[in-house]
Amino acid sequence: MKPKGMVYLVGAGPGEVGMLTLRAAEVLARAEVVVAGEGVSPEVLALAPPTAEFIGAGSGGSPAAQSPEEVGRLLAASARAGKRVVRLIGGDPYLFGGGGEEAEWLAGARVPFEVVPGVSALVAGPNCAGFPLAHRQWASQITLLAGTEAPAAVDWAQVARAPGTRVIALAPERIGPTVELLAAQGMAPETPVAVVGPALRGRHHAWQGTLATIAGVVAREEIRPPAMLVIGGVVQLRARLNWFERRPLFGQRIAITRARAQAGELARQLRELGAEVLEVPTLRFEAPSRRQDLVDALLELNAYDWLVFTSPNGVTRFFEYFFRRFHDLRDLGGARLAAVGPGTASKLRELHLQVDLVPDEALGVEVARAFSQFESVENLKICLLRAEAANRDLPEALTALGAIVDDVACYQTVPETEDATGAAASLRERGADWVVFTSGSTVRNFHARFDLPALRRQFPQLKAAVIGPETARALAALGVAPACEARPHTLEGLVKVLLAAAAAK
Repeated sequence: MKPKGMVYLVGAGPGEVGMLTLRAAEVLARAEVVVAGEGVSPEVLALAPPTAEFIGAGSGGSPAAQSPEEVGRLLAASARAGKRVVRLIGGDPYLFGGGGEEAEWLAGARVPFEVVPGVSALVAGPNCAGFPLAHRQWASQITLLAGTEAPAAVDWAQVARAPGTRVIALAPERIGPTVELLAAQGMAPETPVAVVGPALRGRHHAWQGTLATIAGVVAREEIRPPAMLVIGGVVQLRARLNWFERRPLFGQRIAITRARAQAGELARQLRELGAEVLEVPTLRFEAPSRRQDLVDALLELNAYDWLVFTSPNGVTRFFEYFFRRFHDLRDLGGARLAAVGPGTASKLRELHLQVDLVPDEALGVEVARAFSQFESVENLKICLLRAEAANRDLPEALTALGAIVDDVACYQTVPETEDATGAAASLRERGADWVVFTSGSTVRNFHARFDLPALRRQFPQLKAAVIGPETARALAALGVAPACEARPHTLEGLVKVLLAAAAAK
C-alpha cells in the first residue's frame, strides 16, 4: 500500500545553497514533486532528484502570481496522489514568505504538512554585508518590515522612533519615498543607512550612506531587486566585518558543464571561494550501445596484461558491470592498472587498488611515452576502458608500440537538454564570467545548445577555462581560445587557475 502523501513547506534560504538547513536538504533529496517559489536558486533546485516533477522552475507555471488557495490546491493534488511534495519558499516560509497562508489552507483541507524553517534574507543579507543586526553596543532591538505594504498600512512614526536596527525589504524604486517618510517623522538625517541586494548572490553588494544621502546613492547605482534597507548604528561596522565580499572568487559567476552527478565537488570548492555557480550539465552518462563488448572483456580479464582507465567515470562504470558478474576484487586477475591523470588514479585507490602507472597527460602520444618508459609493451595485451566514440589517438599510439589493444566502451555520453533547475535559462539571460569545460564532449554539447561564439558576443566578459589540451583543441575547433588551462589537469588545477585569474584582475 502506497504511503500517504505529505507536503513540506521548506525555507529555501536566501539563495546560497550552503545556507540550507540539513533538514531542508534531506527533504529535498527525497522529493517527488517540487513546487518552487519565485527567486529560488538553481543551485538549491539541483539538490532534488532528477526524477522529480518540477513546477515553477524552468518549466513554466510559476506559482509566484497565484493565490495561496491556488497553490494549496496544487500541493494537495499531488499529496493526495501519495507523493512527497516539497514547496520551496525563499528565505523562511513564515517570515514574509507566504507560507503561513498556504499552511492555513492545507490545514483546512486536512492535507498533512510539515514546516521546515529557513534562513531569511532579511537576516542573512545584512550578516554577509558586515551588519550584525543585534550588537551590545549598537542594537538590542530589531524591527523587520515587509516593504510591500501600502505606506498607509505602516506606522512610520513608530518605525522612526524605534531603537536598534530596522530592516525593510522593498523594491529599489521605493527606497527614496521610504526614507522621505522616515525623515518626515523626525528620523535624524545623519542616521546610518545601507542598501543590501541581492542577498548572497553573485552580485551581492551593499551601498552605505545616511538617511539624507541614500536616495542619491540608489539613483546613481544599478541596484536590482530584491533589495533591503538597513537602518541603524550597526551599518558603521561594515568596514571591519565585511567577510563575504573578501573571498577570492566573490563576484565571479561560473558555469560548470560537467554531468550533474560529477559537478558536486567542483561546485562546492568554487562556492566556498565565493563564486556564484551555475550547474549547466551538457551531458549525461548512459550504458554503451554495445554492452556485449564489455561483457566479453570481463570474461577475458585474465588474458590482459594491462587495464587502462582514462577517466574517473570509466572506473565507476566498469566496476558497476564488474560487480554484477563477480563478487571479489581478486577476480580482476593479474592485470596491472594504469590510470590517465591523478583524478582517475584516485578513483581506483578508493577501491583499495594499487595503480601501477599514472600518465599525467591524456594525449595518446604522452600515454604511449609513459608506457614505453615503464616497460616494453610489445605483444602485451591492453584493455582500454573508456567512453564510446573516444578519439583514436591512444589505441593507435599503443598499437604503434607493438601492443595488442582492445578498445572497450564502458559508457557513452549523450547531450543533456533538460533545464529543470532553470540554470540554463539564467545563463542565457544573465551570462557568466566563466564557463568551465572538462572534456571535448562538454565543449561540443555546450556549443550545440548555446552557440558559444554567439554567447560570448552577447556577454563579452565570458571566458573559457579548460582542464587540459584535448579540451582546448575542441574549443579551438570553434575558433575560441581558452583564457586558462588547468595545471595540473585536474579539478584542483582548474580551481587554482581560476584563483590566479581573479587575483590578476
